[in-house]
This record gives sequence, C-alpha cells and structure tokens, in this order.
Amino acid sequence: MVLMAVGAALQPREILFKASRVDETFYSDSESSDATPGANDAHVGLEESSSHDSSSESDVSSEKPYSVLLQALKPSASHGESRRKKPKLEPIEAPVLITADLEAQVDAVEGTEDEGDLLDEDRESSGADEPGKKHDCFSNHFADRDEKEIGDKIQAVRDNKWATEAPVASSSWSAIRRRPVTSQKKPTDNSRRVLGLENFKFKPKFEGAAGQLLSNSSDLLIELSSSIFNYHDVLFAARSLQNSDEIRRSISVHSLNHIFRTRDKVLKNTAKLSKNDHDEDAEFRDQGFTRPKVLMLLPTRQSCVKMVDAIVALCEPEQQENKKRFQDSFVRTDDHLSTDKPEDFKDLFGGNDDDMFRLGLKFTRKAIKFFSQFYNSDIIIASPLGLRTALGGESSKKQDFDFLSSIEVVIVDQGEALLMQNWEHIDYVFEHLNLQPKEAHGCDFSRVRSWYLDGHAKYLRQTILLSAFNFPALNRLFTQHMLNVDGKVKISRTYGGAIMDLGFSIKQTFSRFDFADTTSEPDDRFDYFTTAVLPSLTKTSLRAQQGTLVFVPLYADFVRIRNHLASAPSTQHISFGSISEYTSVKDVARARSHFVTGRHSILLYSERAHHFRRYHLKGIKQVILYGLPENPLFYSEVVGGYLGSSMLQAKVDSQRVSVRCLFSKLDILKLERIVGTKRYLPMVSERGDTFDFV
Repeated sequence: MVLMAVGAALQPREILFKASRVDETFYSDSESSDATPGANDAHVGLEESSSHDSSSESDVSSEKPYSVLLQALKPSASHGESRRKKPKLEPIEAPVLITADLEAQVDAVEGTEDEGDLLDEDRESSGADEPGKKHDCFSNHFADRDEKEIGDKIQAVRDNKWATEAPVASSSWSAIRRRPVTSQKKPTDNSRRVLGLENFKFKPKFEGAAGQLLSNSSDLLIELSSSIFNYHDVLFAARSLQNSDEIRRSISVHSLNHIFRTRDKVLKNTAKLSKNDHDEDAEFRDQGFTRPKVLMLLPTRQSCVKMVDAIVALCEPEQQENKKRFQDSFVRTDDHLSTDKPEDFKDLFGGNDDDMFRLGLKFTRKAIKFFSQFYNSDIIIASPLGLRTALGGESSKKQDFDFLSSIEVVIVDQGEALLMQNWEHIDYVFEHLNLQPKEAHGCDFSRVRSWYLDGHAKYLRQTILLSAFNFPALNRLFTQHMLNVDGKVKISRTYGGAIMDLGFSIKQTFSRFDFADTTSEPDDRFDYFTTAVLPSLTKTSLRAQQGTLVFVPLYADFVRIRNHLASAPSTQHISFGSISEYTSVKDVARARSHFVTGRHSILLYSERAHHFRRYHLKGIKQVILYGLPENPLFYSEVVGGYLGSSMLQAKVDSQRVSVRCLFSKLDILKLERIVGTKRYLPMVSERGDTFDFV
C-alpha cells in the first residue's frame, strides 16, 4: 500500500493514510504491536525516501520519520537489478487519521522482503505449464482457476453429484475418493491422485521434509500426505501413537507451505502493480477478506505444544516473539500421571491437559510471533471450547466470527479425543466458517478472490479430519461440510477385532435389538435392556449378582439406568453404585470400595469416566455393555483388563465369567472395530439376533 505524506500543518505524530491490505504486515521482517480488531488488516507499509524525491517530500521526511516513502519491494544491490519505479502519489480519498496510538502498528523500514524470496515464486510460476514440470497443487487450487470450471463443480456439489473412484486398498487400510460430477470427461489436474515428491512443488525450505514424508513413510502415510498436498478434503481414520509425529509433520509442512506460497503470490502481484501503476486494467485477485488462512482444532494445550514444536522445527525462525509466555502458559514439565496408565492416556493427558485455549501465530520472513491477535494471525490453533468462547453465543452482543471468513485450510486433529469433549462446539465452528464478514476490517476488495465475493469460499476450503477411528459425527462433517470442488478422500483401517486382543478365551455374547426409527433407538435400547437383560440379574441370588459391571457409553443413558435402578419396584433389592465423569473423587472412592467388598453388587460405569480417568476397577466377574464403546481400546481394557485381572487373581472361575453386549444397526462402525472387518456385516444383516464368540 502507499503511505500518503501530507503537509507540515499536521502535528508531529499524526499522519494521513489510505487504508488498504495490498502489502500485508506479515511480509515484514520485524513486527510491531497488534492492531485492534477493527483495523487489524489495515496494514501500512512505509517507503524509503530516495534521491528522486521532491524537495517538499524530503522536508516532510526529515521532520516526520513515519511519512518517509519506502521503495516497495526494494531489489538487492548484489543482483545488479535496476531499482523499481517509485509508486505515484495519488490524491487522498477518505483519509483516516493515524494518531500516536496507531503509529506503533506501522511496520519498520527493515520489514521488506529479499529479492530472493520473490524470485522463488517467479521461478516456480514461470514454468508451471511446461511439459515435465512438477504438479503445482497450490496454484491449481487457488491461483489458476477457470471460473466456468469452478461454477460447474460448485453446482455439482450443491446437487450432491459425486463420482466414487475405484478404492485404493491394502491389507490394513483402504482409501475411497469422491469428486464432483461435471461435463468434463476426465478429472482436472488438481482433482487427480498424485504421488511422489518429484510431482509436487514446495517452497525450497520445505522440500526436504516433504520428501521424507512422501518416500520414507509407510504406504498409508504416503497416501495421506499426497492427499493433503493435493488440496483434497481428507478424513483420515487411522491415526495412532506410532504415526502421530509424522502426521503432525505432514500437516505442518502443508500449512507452512500454504502460508508462504500465499505470501509470495501477494508480493509478486504487488510488485507488478507497482511497476504498472499507469495500467488501470491490471487486476490481481490473490487474497481473502481477512488474514488468517489456517485453523487447527486440537484437544489439549499439550497437543498444541507438540504442533507448535513441529511448526517451529520446520520454519527455523531467527526470532520467536512471546515464546517464553507461550512456554509458561502451555508447557507443563512435572510428571503428574501414574506409571500404570496406558500409553494412549499418557500421550493425551501428559503435560498440560487443559482443554480451554486459543493461540494466534503470525509469520514474518525471520520471525514467529506467538499470541498475535486473530486478525493479525496466519495460523489459529485452538480447542473447540476455546474458539467457541471467542466466537460468542448466538445471543451475544460481542459475537465475532469475521476472522474465520477467509480460512482456507482447516485441520481437526485427534478427533477421537475431541469426541469425548463437547462435539457441539466443533459443529458450531464449522457453521461459522467462510461466512461473509460483517465489517471490512481494512480489506482491499480489488484484491479479493472472486469466490470469496460470491460466498463460495467453503467450496475451495480444504478440510482435514484426523482420528484414530471413524464415528458418525465425523461422517456428518464429511457429508455436510467437506465440499471441496477438487474432491475428497476417506482413508480407513481394516480391523482384526478387539475381541481377538483379550489374551484369553471367554464367552462374549452380542445381542442385536431392532428399532422403529433412528429417533426411537434410545428408547428401544432401554426397553430391551429392562426386559431382556436386567431380569436375568434381578431373578438371581445376591451372590450371583455381585461383581456385575454395566458399561454405559452415553451420559443420558447412564442417568436413565441409574434412575430406573433406584426407583423401579423390580430392582429395589439390588444394591448398586455409579461412577461417571461428573462423580467426585470422594464418591468414586466410596463406590469402588463398596463394589469390591460386595456391599454394591452392580456398578454403573460411563465411557467418559473411563476416558478421562482409566480407573483400575477390581472385583469384576461379569460385564454388560449397554452399548459398544467408541474406542476399541476401551473394550480390551474393560473386558480383557478387568475380567482378566479377576481371573488372574483366581477370584472368579473362568467358566462363570461372561460378557454381554447390546448393539443395533446404528452401531455398525463400533461393531466393526470390536468384532473385526470380516465379521461385522453378517451380524447386522442376518436374521438371528444373538451372536456368541469364544
């Protein structure tokens, strides 16, 4: 943007400027204080005075340093290039007064880019269409789009016309791709499947990391990375402790490459505009409404620390502003977990496990700034709860979601952990992505891409969902909010079945119940439990009832069963305890003690309580699963761990140990993980309703 110098009549610390976003401040070397939300994107670039300045301009520059004109994108003298033409001063239109409070927002003179950085983009784009050149996914997806092609694909997505390609599969995973159906007979370059580093373009500083991800990884992770780098929507339901570090590295490479390629594109076009300032027909649409481009939703502060570490390791900045504040707020070094907890629990809850946070990251050529305001940030990392509170409620007077209007890459990591929080926050965030902003926020609309202006940004946005397993809420996002015109892919594992990982043989009975419709399924499940399962307990002796664990996935069902056991006439002689995610530590200790000693013959136990605490319950002789757990590890821990411990301590005869699981056709994803990919389909389609495994 061009800073407009004015006469000496102004006060020493006041300047007039014309608001614009052409030269955004994240292209500078050093950063100043963040602006207020209303002016965060009214970025101002200063220009150095030169020997060609008029005498009156020189006088002003000598008296007011902030009104000195800095030559835009000044070439390095070592390259022997001629200096670019100084932008022409234009009459001031609708001037805005910069007072002393706003002067701190103006970037310093050293905030210009090196010519070498600009040449990276020039070299990449100069041969983009030449035969044998690398596949430029960024340019194909965001820069070089045909308006008619986009329009056709958007209409196909709106009409829900998707073509499913032949799946890519191995013995342990499968990938199913879908793309919008248009009149084109062949997929466009940016919707086709591309593999191998030799086929991709990256910023030079990220090529090494990308090469490792695309060559030295497993076939599963190569498929994931290539889909991400192709700017396809991805639902990856095969995340694990073993591949988590490589996944973070993959999305970090992609996010940084996207941010810096966007920066290069804007700088290159800005340079062209400054050279052709007399060409009124010159138009470059390379921006969104606001600055943030990448949104990451993570479950805990510790997961944020791991993601930031991966980003910093790749970016290698010379300076890290506010890094100590970040470490003090997010890093926890004391080991507060007991050594007997499982590895996945330590990975999730080790370190700082607070699930209320949000963080803005701002990148310059030499530095990273932590805790930048959202409107000044390039990457926003937050928990669903933290971001929801920042957005405000529907009735809130301070509701603000304009900073999400130009998000181009959304990453949801550790979906299985976020499921155990409040998934409604994630739905709320997705509903407020890529909406038209309520305010301009200093936007230069002459540089805004057409699909933003048309309200079609959600069709160009890339969404990446990463989880250890698939579940209905993820599938709902895949169907309703993953609308990428270049297609989407779902990558899933094949399962051998948690029933095979117990380490011993016991009878496991799976009982299927029918339901009238999806809305009545909870009532039908409860009726089946109270009429077909619970009577087998009430009619037996108190000794036979002892040691019964009832595992309940949903808290609403947990409360319903607890109230029934407490008030129903047929259960008055049953003594029971309960442990949920809301039970106090004191009450948990009492319930566990009474259950072990036999004062309570039945113990109700919720899935979220197990997720957040992983109690080692003792005295269990039989297990009733009111519903299948989402996480297959929980089945192994509850059935194999609790019952196995009782059998190992000879507290129960292996012939008396039993497991009974209730399921319906709506539990098909859970059932696949529990019994295995090869066994679950007959269990939901055959006439029989009882299936035994030994």
